[in-house]
Amino acid sequence: MKAKTPADLTITPRDRRFGREAKQDRWWFAGDPVATAFHNSLSITFPKGEAMFIESVKAFREGTPPKLDAEIRAFVQQEVMHSREHVAFNRRVTEAGYDFAPLEAVVDEILAIIKTRPPIVNLAATMALEHYTAILASVILGDRDYFKGVDREQADMWRWHAIEELEHKGVAYDTWLHATKDWSKWRRWKLKSLMMLLVTVNFWKKRVAGAAELLRQDGITRWGRARVWWYLIASPGLLRKIFFPWVAYFLPGFHPWNHDDRHLIGKAESDYQAAVLAAA
Repeated sequence: MKAKTPADLTITPRDRRFGREAKQDRWWFAGDPVATAFHNSLSITFPKGEAMFIESVKAFREGTPPKLDAEIRAFVQQEVMHSREHVAFNRRVTEAGYDFAPLEAVVDEILAIIKTRPPIVNLAATMALEHYTAILASVILGDRDYFKGVDREQADMWRWHAIEELEHKGVAYDTWLHATKDWSKWRRWKLKSLMMLLVTVNFWKKRVAGAAELLRQDGITRWGRARVWWYLIASPGLLRKIFFPWVAYFLPGFHPWNHDDRHLIGKAESDYQAAVLAAA
């Protein structure tokens, strides 16, 4: 199966640092404890999770075409910087008084399971999670008011991350196509679809549980999980907004770049031009 990543796509690592000298409010997301809890729960997964993404893609890098090899190199650069910035962000969250230990224990438990699985299964999981980050990024960048009321440094970090997630959204998928080039279409579809279903159930259940734990630490114990689900499904409805792009993953002929949303990158990219790294 031929990959459909645009021939003129350039994956550009942008070396930015955010909020190093800034004091971060406890409810940094416009004073909203639920939005803050959800994004904090999401952020805790990134440093170790993106290290796993890098390893799962690099495991199948050998023999890739030159263009994909270069894209993998840029993907790794971007993910390393994302991890660095979320480590710094998570440190500010803990300095604001939150205990991330329960959430980190869940991430470590998942990573221990991952180490026991075949590399191709981990690549399929990475591919599913990269699709999630890309479609969430598309919603974030497409909504001018998404970060309304959020401190500029925090909003900029999440937008910067979203830009690069959109930009490299096809790398894990193209690596998968390379790694499974001798597989039948049915075998390829079956594994990627089963993995997406597993990722969907586990990822959202654990993110909601993590957000509810952070709300508990705020003294918000009444309907904590229900409030997070309401945030995700009803208002602002992130899960609702990504439903159809999520369904598209299961369709024949799916490729992340079937939907070319690079215009969203262009809308925000000018803020980071000074941080563009030289091509490796």
